[in-house]
Amino acid sequence: MPESVARYLLKRRWVIRPGLESSDPFAAVEQYVKTLSEHGKTIQGKGVLLFGYGGRFAVAVDLLRRGASHIVLCDHFVLLDHERNAQLLPDYEMYLKQNQDEVQPRSEFITLLHGDIRDESIQSQISQVDCILSTSVYEHLDDVNGITKALANLTSPQGFHLHFIDLRDHYFKYPFEMLKFSENVWKNFLNPTSNLNRFRLNDYQKVFETYFNKVHIAVISREEEAFRVAQPNIRPEFLTGDVSVDSIALIYTVTESPIQ
Repeated sequence: MPESVARYLLKRRWVIRPGLESSDPFAAVEQYVKTLSEHGKTIQGKGVLLFGYGGRFAVAVDLLRRGASHIVLCDHFVLLDHERNAQLLPDYEMYLKQNQDEVQPRSEFITLLHGDIRDESIQSQISQVDCILSTSVYEHLDDVNGITKALANLTSPQGFHLHFIDLRDHYFKYPFEMLKFSENVWKNFLNPTSNLNRFRLNDYQKVFETYFNKVHIAVISREEEAFRVAQPNIRPEFLTGDVSVDSIALIYTVTESPIQ
């Protein structure tokens, strides 16, 4: 379906399942804060870029309430969820303001950055940030290498990233189904509107290690039983021979110190 239709359905939570930042934004913030703390990191006093924020301000205002100094909300598309953003008032009036029928962020606390992050004209609109966060965004990128390079360029020398990434086919009943098809068949016939790049653990590790001096990848979950069922039909380019690696479903990565 056209991208505009998919975004419309996602915004209204019809047919397409929203990610954690849309379904439970405050749980998403708690997940960020807790995981960063486990790695000795904090958002306190930090400038944070939220990559792929999806049109809602809830994660941004909660990060600010928890001590972030400024939030950049970055998305390729402009589709603000005015209805749900309005629900954040009056609890977050310090960070948001009413402008006729819309709720807008206060520029001293929140910057909106809409467009392709790889474009110099987009990157020039903001200064470097201390921290970049995302949840269930990376698996949808069509240029993981180029976008990671752009995000690294926007990160301060001592900055860090935290990305939660879902390696499953998003037809979740069959989490490894997408790995059964050739690139031609997948790209031209089966790839969903949201785009699934089909990157595996080793692919992400290679990209992150290209642009950061320190890379930590943690496995959140595996689906070994589902993998063994699908394994005979999975294409060889997606197999390492190690079931513990090939059956990985969810990961997060903490990366530090971008390579200059």
